[in-house]
Amino acid sequence: MIYLDNNATTATDKKVLEEMLPFLSEEYANPSSMYDFAKKPASAIREARVKMRDFFGAKDEKEIFFTSCGSESANMAIKGVLNCNKEKRHIITTKVEHPCVLNTYKWFEKQGYEVDYIGVNAQGELNVDELKEKLRKDTALVSVMWANNETGVIHPVEEIAEYVKSKCPETRVFVDGVQAAGKIPMNVKDTKIDMVGVSGHKFHAPKGIGALYVKPDVRLTPLINGGHQERGMRAGTENVPYIVGMGKAAELAGVNMNHELTEVKRLRDKLEAGILQNVFNARLNTGITNRVPNTTNIGFEYVEGELILLHLSDIGVCASSGSACTSGSLEPSHVLRAMGIPFTALHGSIRFSLSRFTEEKDIDYVIKNMPIIMDKLTKISPFQSELEELRKRKGV
Repeated sequence: MIYLDNNATTATDKKVLEEMLPFLSEEYANPSSMYDFAKKPASAIREARVKMRDFFGAKDEKEIFFTSCGSESANMAIKGVLNCNKEKRHIITTKVEHPCVLNTYKWFEKQGYEVDYIGVNAQGELNVDELKEKLRKDTALVSVMWANNETGVIHPVEEIAEYVKSKCPETRVFVDGVQAAGKIPMNVKDTKIDMVGVSGHKFHAPKGIGALYVKPDVRLTPLINGGHQERGMRAGTENVPYIVGMGKAAELAGVNMNHELTEVKRLRDKLEAGILQNVFNARLNTGITNRVPNTTNIGFEYVEGELILLHLSDIGVCASSGSACTSGSLEPSHVLRAMGIPFTALHGSIRFSLSRFTEEKDIDYVIKNMPIIMDKLTKISPFQSELEELRKRKGV
C-alpha cells in the first residue's frame, strides 16, 4: 500500500506507541487520585503539556488544554469566546475553512449572529484586504485557518492577528492549526493570535487526542462541564496514554521539521511535476504558491474524481478528493468552488498528501501509473470532443 492521504490522518509513529504502552497497561491509575500510584500518570501529563508548549512555541504550559480532536478544539475556542462576549454578534471567517469551523458558524447564524465569509483567489490565497474591510467594533471573533486541508495553502495568520489587534484589541483571533501542525514551525508567543487548535492524528499521534492553545488573557466558558480537569476548562478523566502519545509526537515533529521542509517538499514537487508532465489533462489547482510542504491538489479535466480514486485504490494507492469529513457528499469541494476552479476539473480533483514516511519509490510508482489510469478513464469519458480539443491545445 502507498499511503498519500496524510491530511486525512497519519500513521501513529512506533516511537509514539512505545511511549503510550505503559499507560495502557501497568500505569493505569487515574492521574487525579491522591495515592502514589497516580503520581506517574500525573507527571506524564505535565511532561506532555510542556512538550506541547514547545510545539506551539508558547510561553507557558498553562496555555495548553488537552481535547479529544481538532473539532473539539475549534468548538471549545469559538463557543467559549462567543459565550463570554454575548454583546458582540459579528464574526469574520473564510469560505475555505474546515467543516468543523464552517458548520459551527452556520449554527451561530441561526442564533442571530452575523458572519462574514472572506473569499480566496484562484490560487487559494485569502483576500486579506476584504477581511480588513469587514472588521468592525462589534466583531467578537476573527477565525482563519493556518493552512488549508485541501490545497495546503498557508494563510498569513500572524499578519491578520496583528492587524485585528491594532484596530480592535478586544476582538479575539482563533486559528485552526490542524493542517499546519508538524509541517511548518509555530511560534505563537511572538504573535497576536489568541487561540490555536490542533489534532494529534495529523502529526503521527493516535486519533482521539487534540490540544488548544489559549493566551492567558482570553476568557472562555467550558465546552464540557463537570470535574476539575484541565483547570476546570475541560471536564472528564484525562486520556493519559493519548496525551502522552501526542506529547511524544510533538517532540518528534520538532526533530523532523527540517525533513518536512526539505525532503517531503522535494518528493511532493517531484510528484506534481511527474503528473503534470505525463498526464495531458492534469492541472495544478493551487498554482505555485505558499503551501505546507506535503500537499498538492491536482485537477484531471473531464474525468470523475471518484473513478480516479477507485483506480488508484485498485493499484494500492490511497489519496482523496478533499476533506475526509465531507467524503460522503456528492457535492464538489467548497474550497475549490471558492477558488473558482473550472467545472471541467472541479469533479476530477485529487489531493495527494505526503508524510515523513513517504518514500521515493512510492512517488515513482504513482508517477508511472497515473498516465495508465488516465488513459483508461479518458477513453470512457463522455467528453470526448472536449478532451480531443484539450489534446490539440497541449500538442499531445
